[in-house]
Amino acid sequence: MLTKFNILKERCEKEGLSLWELSIKDEIENTGRTEEEIWDRLQFTLDVMKESSHAALETPVVSVTGMTGGNAKAMNDYFLGGDTVLGDTAAKAMAMALSTSEVNAAMGRIVAAPTAGSSGILPATLMTMYHKYGYDDDELKKAMLVATQIGQVIFDNATFAGAEGGCQAETGSASAMAAAAVCFLRGYDIQVQENSATCALLNILGLVCDPIGGMVEFPCNLRNANGIMNALASADMAMAGVKMYVDFDEAVDAMKRVGDALPSRLRETGEGGIAVCPSALRLREKYIDGTV
Repeated sequence: MLTKFNILKERCEKEGLSLWELSIKDEIENTGRTEEEIWDRLQFTLDVMKESSHAALETPVVSVTGMTGGNAKAMNDYFLGGDTVLGDTAAKAMAMALSTSEVNAAMGRIVAAPTAGSSGILPATLMTMYHKYGYDDDELKKAMLVATQIGQVIFDNATFAGAEGGCQAETGSASAMAAAAVCFLRGYDIQVQENSATCALLNILGLVCDPIGGMVEFPCNLRNANGIMNALASADMAMAGVKMYVDFDEAVDAMKRVGDALPSRLRETGEGGIAVCPSALRLREKYIDGTV
């Protein structure tokens, strides 16, 4: 049976469980793993997220093609300079999102959360909450479980794949997952968690997937940094009580319809959007085709 968020809410209320507790229960039933095994796997995943979100902050990490790299360090240096327009939290968050994205492009170890192309958003969000508020690993792992429930709804009813739904399906999904995790950590209930995830999807609905040469580098790198801004802004709006006039299930269904309507050249083929700009084509020739 397809997972709907409204079903998850009903189950939480009926069974007297929070969203993360429901996730643990279902994982035990569906996989046969013990609770200890699940927590151990979550710790391993969190450790990888910690590493990737900090790996490129002080030393530039360059992609396999050589086309991209060094943005995370540049953003972190800017943060350390202390004169950011958005403030230290936002600047550090973007730097950490860029870091994981660059580690991915360099074929390093990352967590696809939910995809490699969007892998910077959830780790940077969790680390932002750690740096800003001091949440420990146990709380961060619970937040990860909340994020997985958001992700499961998207997986069952739409897609994570840029090749099917555009970048909205990748960075949009990651932002929704991350926003709900933030609201959980700040002590808000399941309705606020849902509202934040809904907001994150609405903010990015229709975003195309147009990487240069089909490589997960540019503009993917930038969209990870903007994706965490979407997640944090959506969480703040939801926690402030900004009204959402559609629910998360409806937002996911809308994302699926929009993704289906996107032409193939705007779905990870590298044949449309930014990927065919003159500058992008020159970069492709130089770094990917090797013809320059």
